[in-house]
Amino acid sequence: MASSHQDFQSTLTFKEETYQFFDLIKFSQQVKKDLNRLPYSIRVLLEGCLRNTGKKGFSEEHARAIIEWKAAPGSIRTAVPFLPARVLMQDFTGVPVLNDLAALRAAVQRDGKDPRAVNPRIPCNLVIDHSLQVSAYGCPEARSINELLEFKQNIERYQFLKWSQAEYDNLQVLPPGLGICHQVNLELLGQVAFIKKMPNGERIIYPDSVLGTDSHTTMINGLGIIGWGVGGIEALAAILEYPSEFSIPDVIGVRLTGSLPDHATSTDLTLTLTAKLRGLGVVGKFVEIYGESAASLPVETRAMIANMSPESGATMTYFPVDSQTITYLERTGRSLEHTKLVREYFRAQRLFREGADEQIEYSQTFSFDMSEVEPVLAGPKRPQDIFAFSNAENVFNASLVAKKGLSGFGLSESEISAQANVKLDDEKYTISHGTVLIAAITSCTNTSDPSVMITAALVAKKAAEKGLLCKPWVKTSFAPGSRVVDAYLEKAGLLSGLNTLGFNIVGYGCTTCIGNSGPIDPALSETLLKSNLITASVLSGNRNFEGRIHPDIQANFLASPPLVVAYALAGTIAFNFTNTPLGTDKNGQSVFLHDIYPTNKEVVEIAAAVIPSHLYKKNYADIYKSSERWNTMQVPKSVVFKWEEKSLLINEPDFLFDGFEEGGALGDIEDGYVLAFLGDSITTDHISPAGRISAGNPAAVYLMEKGVQPKDFISFGARRGNHEVMTRGTFSNPRLRNKLAKGVDGGFTIHIPSGDMLSIYDAAKRYMKDHIPLVIIAGKAYGTGSSRDWAAKGTYLLGVQAVIAESFERIHRTNIVCMGILPLQFKKHETAETLELTGSERFTIRGIASIEKPNTEVTVTVIKDDGSSDSFNATVRIDTPLELQYFKSGGLMRKLRADF
Repeated sequence: MASSHQDFQSTLTFKEETYQFFDLIKFSQQVKKDLNRLPYSIRVLLEGCLRNTGKKGFSEEHARAIIEWKAAPGSIRTAVPFLPARVLMQDFTGVPVLNDLAALRAAVQRDGKDPRAVNPRIPCNLVIDHSLQVSAYGCPEARSINELLEFKQNIERYQFLKWSQAEYDNLQVLPPGLGICHQVNLELLGQVAFIKKMPNGERIIYPDSVLGTDSHTTMINGLGIIGWGVGGIEALAAILEYPSEFSIPDVIGVRLTGSLPDHATSTDLTLTLTAKLRGLGVVGKFVEIYGESAASLPVETRAMIANMSPESGATMTYFPVDSQTITYLERTGRSLEHTKLVREYFRAQRLFREGADEQIEYSQTFSFDMSEVEPVLAGPKRPQDIFAFSNAENVFNASLVAKKGLSGFGLSESEISAQANVKLDDEKYTISHGTVLIAAITSCTNTSDPSVMITAALVAKKAAEKGLLCKPWVKTSFAPGSRVVDAYLEKAGLLSGLNTLGFNIVGYGCTTCIGNSGPIDPALSETLLKSNLITASVLSGNRNFEGRIHPDIQANFLASPPLVVAYALAGTIAFNFTNTPLGTDKNGQSVFLHDIYPTNKEVVEIAAAVIPSHLYKKNYADIYKSSERWNTMQVPKSVVFKWEEKSLLINEPDFLFDGFEEGGALGDIEDGYVLAFLGDSITTDHISPAGRISAGNPAAVYLMEKGVQPKDFISFGARRGNHEVMTRGTFSNPRLRNKLAKGVDGGFTIHIPSGDMLSIYDAAKRYMKDHIPLVIIAGKAYGTGSSRDWAAKGTYLLGVQAVIAESFERIHRTNIVCMGILPLQFKKHETAETLELTGSERFTIRGIASIEKPNTEVTVTVIKDDGSSDSFNATVRIDTPLELQYFKSGGLMRKLRADF
């Protein structure tokens, strides 16, 4: 007889309160399986399946499959459901989610049903943090100027978000100017132990977990909370209590040993480990950190490592709950009662890490010796491409002449000595390859860790005291992920040095790292347009993909915050800090970087003295009410949102329900043409840019036709509520290399029937007019990077019905499935090249509607230019039964509408 999941309930009494929980130990004893052998991340998955047994999509068989997890890598494993405790959004990716939710409400109302039934069913937080642009910088007024401009440019979006907060239950919106979602999640929202009060008065306690519409949601793994990034459509399903589904993953165990040497920072550790994991091949897998050194690693550093999971390819990088977790909760001002309850509950569930845990089995293990970490940079185009800081000049010079591609710029020997003169503030300067034009201390990744922030501030302070200044062509900025950073640096007396060097706070949001770097001096942009110099940015962010940071800057490097300051002083990436002084002091003595770089002892002492828990309590007290602009903003009251037809920021996405009626999920693809023939590591930034809308882009042309001036274009990220802008922006990244475009970079392609060179948008429209389906061909790791659902929506709106690639990144693959686009993967050892595809062929794919199982094969028939035909088999990368259900519904939104 099957048991009820309630048979596994137990009670925990704490401070005279009784909590119900689903007992992993009791379940493991009942099914006679050893709980202790499971990685902690798998145990948390087990708890979720056990607790939700009986709900739609969950059964006890799922829980049994998890506890029977086999460590052997690549084992065939059951697909299991997952429903988070809560959902986290930021505004760039959250606005489309809530816009889709509002559209679903409107569609349900048109169907004659109650629109109020469309409402979040689990707690949701949206933090407005991605709309701040660095327009003003290097002055005391920078923050106030930028925040005023942000509110003015985004007022329609913010009114929509405030309307959403008023009309939906279970939704809290954090106003702009108060922090980055991941750092706020770490310092405030993350509960570790989640408590749900039931209608009958019972309290159920279970592990906190989160799905986020930003791929760096994994940052919360550093606090012992499982969670990862998903596309907006998948997040909307979770909001409505539709579970995600995935095969129980391999778990890679990383044993940390040793300790960081002096001058190596937690940023260097994070970049180095991320590169190691990417090389190991962890896409779609869990990574779990253990070992003697992991136990002493503070949560702030753990969070940095976990944040970079998308860059390694891992679904998440998990640090189990232990004494460091408890210490962090106390340090950040959580209540003592809750902190003690966390310890009690996780110990009761064998989810609290104590001791060596030698019984745990992992799919694969490797040791990582932190004592071998040295200062590094990553770049010039990918975060996993790291190199020693001491060798930066040589690496950059080599990249100039390396083959144009993932790590090279393809210059000839005669081009590498190019220079150009530019006039800035009536002074003439000479710039060359490697000149640093942007130096930004940015992103939650680094600003969550006081050690690197204090180190950077000390470098700035000592540089300023010696009379050094940043080079005048460098745009400097400082955007903390939390106002707590400002508070402790001010308390330590360390803001003045940063301000003197031009690293004034520009606001509290995700800026340069997401492409909100703002404009550089027009004279520099004009010079770069004429000279094609390979200039650089240096930022303490987590991404440096092509075209992401600034469209005019081609080489982008990730570095620790103190090295950002160092490069702003040097003014060029081609700089040898060992042999070359940064300048001279007031006495004419040469000043080298080692002269102004602090010791670890200095940093630790300052951190201990200036970061008491009351800083966090003060910062987060009444934070939801602390924005006067937000509080006084008026919004209309209506059950269904009233879209303004002429709005260029928020429009009803009716295409989600009334889209194409043939091809893709709904039928065969007959005689389709290739819209774009792409290589390896195509990122979601290549597919759907988030940053500046450049002149000449089809989206810019559209906005100009609507009367919008370039100064008010804002960014692609801010206009994700407008499908007309976003469709025109799809595949328009200036660094995109489409093999059909005959060597022309950017969003161009050949319209194959006519041979005309067109923008990808214009070519797609011409194909659609002629009712011709489209496919994309790509190489390895297609869809790397951000979780943006618009990379899938835009692809869909261009008429693409299938993507054929060598491999897919997890989030984007799921996104295109949820849009009803067919993801196909070349068979092992086959590529577009080995199959001798040129991209000019016509493709037919039949039997799509009759696909009945995940990961089956279909035959792709190819008609070549000479009329001959060929074929190859490809794997359908629809990985779970639930994904197949969404796909065959024509997309997740159609499924949701049908269910209401």
